[in-house]
Order: sequence, then structure tokens, then C-alpha cells
Amino acid sequence: MENPKIIITINRESGSGGGEIARLLGEKLGFKVYGRAMLQSIAEKFDMTIENMDRVKSQHTNWWSEFCRFFRQFDACSYPVATTPEVTPLTLYYAEARLLRELAEQESCIIVGRAGFHIFRDNPNALHLLIMADRDARIARIAAKQNLSPEEAAKVIDETDKARDTFVKDVAEISRYDARNYDFVLNVTNMPTEAVAQFLADNIRMKYPFLAK
Repeated sequence: MENPKIIITINRESGSGGGEIARLLGEKLGFKVYGRAMLQSIAEKFDMTIENMDRVKSQHTNWWSEFCRFFRQFDACSYPVATTPEVTPLTLYYAEARLLRELAEQESCIIVGRAGFHIFRDNPNALHLLIMADRDARIARIAAKQNLSPEEAAKVIDETDKARDTFVKDVAEISRYDARNYDFVLNVTNMPTEAVAQFLADNIRMKYPFLAK
């Protein structure tokens, strides 16, 4: 019997090092890591830049209007909607979700952000992680990484986390901080990313022994 495809989703606070942990974990498990760069193909489809997509996703959306856009070809709604498709957080979510599901059918992988924990919430072979860190540690990391002042770094963190929070609440109608969404919730303050990635790799292998070292 063929081993199942394993999907690991990683949600993270801005500045927590979650992206780096995902990269290291992917190396240890031999999994490809899909995150922001994966969006290039979707950005091209909508004739947008990835930066513009991020701005759209940070906006609130109207669920009823989105529902009507999706079903208008079946005359399922009498509510007036635009005849030209509009790029909204939900249309981007649907496009991302479809692409991620197609990727996950082909291979085991790690998905960073993209509301992955919600997309694969019913997949029995999906593990969901939330990476967090204390605010001061996150500010210091962003300041060093982007050569910013602490005040500038704090602003970047607040804007990024707010955009991610808005997106998840709109598409999943839950808080991304709800621990019930995850198998692991880790505060990695003062922990080396290498050690965190090794801890996660060891525990994932215990759950799935067929994953070779």
C-alpha cells in the first residue's frame, strides 16, 4: 500500500521565524515548501503583482456578493452583482486553495500561510502548526532582517499580522490564534530555528514512521 501524502501547514506570527523554520523542516523531511513565491502563477492569472494580491487579501470582503459572483452563471442569485469578475480576498483564496490541493495530491509538502490549516482541515494526513514568539523578539528579528528601527519594525509586524488576521477571519470565519486549529502551537522565543525544526521533524517522524531520516 502506498504511503499517504503528508501535508504540513504552518501559520506564523510576523517576525517569529516561521518561514525559516518551514524551510529547515522541509530540508529535514525532504518536503517541498510552498509559500508566497507559489503565488506567482496565480498573480499572472489575475494580471496582478504579488504585492497587489497581498493588499487585496488584507481587505474585508462581502460573503453574499462573493457567493453571487460564484453562482451567477447558474442564475442562483437575484442580488445584483457586477458582470465583470472582481478580484477579492475570496476569489484569491479559492484560486490558492485549488492550486494547493492539486499540489498536495502529487507530493507531501509544507504550506506556509495561505490559510492552509483551513484548506486542509478535513484531511486526515494534514498536520497544522502555529509558530509564535514574544513581541520584543519579533521586533528585533524584523529590525535586523530588514535594517529597520524598532519603531519601524513594530509597524511592519502590526500591519502584517493585521492583514493575515483579516484574511483568515474572512475566509475561515475563525481566529487564526484559536489553538483548536492546530496540532502544535509553539512559542519559539530564544529558541534557535534549527532546534525548532529538528524538534518538529522528530515528532512528525514519530507520527509517520515511514518518513525516512
